[in-house]
Amino acid sequence: MKKIIDCIEEELGAAFEKAGYEKSYAKVTISNRPDLCEYQCNGAMAGAKAYHKAPFTIAEDVIEKLQEREYIGEIEAVKPGFINIKIDRKAAAAYLNAMKESEGLGIEKAAAPQMIVVDYGGPNVAKPLHVGHLRSAIIGESVKRIARKMGHKVLGDIHLGDWGYQMGLIITELKEREPALAYFDDAFEGEYPEEAPFTIGELEEIYPTASARAKEDEGYREAALHATYLLQNGHKGYTAVWKHIMKVSVADLKKNYDNLNVEFDLWKGESDAQSDIPAMIERLKAEGFAHIDQGALVIDVQEESDTKEIPPCMVQKSDGASLYGTTDLATLVQRQRDYKPNKVIYLADKRQELHFLQVFRAAKKTGIVPEETGLSFLGFGTMNGKDGKPFKTREGGIMRLENLIADIEEEMYKKITDNRTVEEENAAATAKLVGLAAIKYGDLSNQASKDYVFDVDRFTSFEGNTGPYILYTIVRIKSILNKYAAEGKELAGLRIAAAKSDGEKALMLEAAKYNDVMAASYEELAPHKICAYIYDLANAFNRFYHETKILAEEEEETKKSYLALLLLVKEILEACIDVLGFEAPERM
Repeated sequence: MKKIIDCIEEELGAAFEKAGYEKSYAKVTISNRPDLCEYQCNGAMAGAKAYHKAPFTIAEDVIEKLQEREYIGEIEAVKPGFINIKIDRKAAAAYLNAMKESEGLGIEKAAAPQMIVVDYGGPNVAKPLHVGHLRSAIIGESVKRIARKMGHKVLGDIHLGDWGYQMGLIITELKEREPALAYFDDAFEGEYPEEAPFTIGELEEIYPTASARAKEDEGYREAALHATYLLQNGHKGYTAVWKHIMKVSVADLKKNYDNLNVEFDLWKGESDAQSDIPAMIERLKAEGFAHIDQGALVIDVQEESDTKEIPPCMVQKSDGASLYGTTDLATLVQRQRDYKPNKVIYLADKRQELHFLQVFRAAKKTGIVPEETGLSFLGFGTMNGKDGKPFKTREGGIMRLENLIADIEEEMYKKITDNRTVEEENAAATAKLVGLAAIKYGDLSNQASKDYVFDVDRFTSFEGNTGPYILYTIVRIKSILNKYAAEGKELAGLRIAAAKSDGEKALMLEAAKYNDVMAASYEELAPHKICAYIYDLANAFNRFYHETKILAEEEEETKKSYLALLLLVKEILEACIDVLGFEAPERM
């Protein structure tokens, strides 16, 4: 269904045309002076020059011609030429009733759904997830869910770092510790063991040990580089070790991502693109897209309109080795062949912006993806501690993600048990739900590109702009609805009537913004807009709740209207937190 602001704009546009002005001047926005009006139009100001008239005269002409109207209630021309609008209360109620009865709360889904790949996650195998992996996972999951909500087909790809020097380091260290293993016997002809020769805990210790040793021991480093070369060229034993590393690592990653309520449709990695690299490089050379520069194979991506130098995209080092750019281009070859996406969205640290600009330009210039394919980079800022520096443990080390989640859950468990509002047997499960909301909302409520301070005390608070506050609001609404239903009364089929108070109308107008906010969040890849919206909606509800006797209302039809509105607000809040990646408990 149409957005409510579009309905208002259509009525005003007809009046502009009848008054002899271009319909395009009837652009309506939410008022920046809510004390004066709910919506406003500044078109008369914009049209003054074109029509050689005073803006106030144009505004008065338009209002005079406003005849057939449903959504526009009060309307007023204000000098020097603003048009202030208040929506009709009956129309607002009718719009919300239509939302309640529509699939997906009336969201305008894409007329031509797109195939979208969201590339997020990006962890390296054999390493534990740490807080540095939090933002890509949380933001990427939300972007994926928002795009699906808007009707698109979306594939989330973890894009593992699973092919490179780190694998050679692990193989070399394992060979030093367990030289008798069959993987290191070139004469071995049998089947390799099904069970890995290490646990995830041992694997996470092997890598940093090997990495540190390689920095001090040149011979060890050379052995690791050679092991990497042999693996990438099909060494049977090393490939078997690599498969063990992948199996053990992915199982652990899935467990950790499950705790974050993050799911990937594709568990592909850099290794999946390797088979496409040789043919891709040969084509780039044969068709003249790539050339040798100081021994390396590069693609020029500088454009005439650039105001600063954009370095070439390097696709092969002088020794023939591949780079991140090589893998990213080959991954686009694979994605184009397998999925033919209309759009690919990448999430990574904002400091990688230049890298992705080079890759995107190279992909378009060389025809790896069609010109019309959208390639978007959503760069995110750093999650910092209260000292303004990247978030660390108390000891100063990088905090493991599972430890951060556990700490937040523990904090929420204390608060929930102290409040004694939840039965002991449900306290842990509730703490998990609320803790996840605290983490995700704390992150997503910030614009992705900005750094932010991860403040455990503030994020776990039940007051202010926090996840627990949003959940508490939902639980409060559930409690009211449950009390009504406990009296044996039916909640289905209730309808919203015209608002009787300003507080009720304010809540209704916030609810009516849902479709507009979801569309804007998708277009701008901006989950923080949804957070800002549900905070405003929760505040509007709580003001209404404190000034209105909902269940004590004596007029039955009025009470039913209140409850119908509460049902809709609950559904909107639940739909929003679902795309943010968390859910509400029954009590807290």
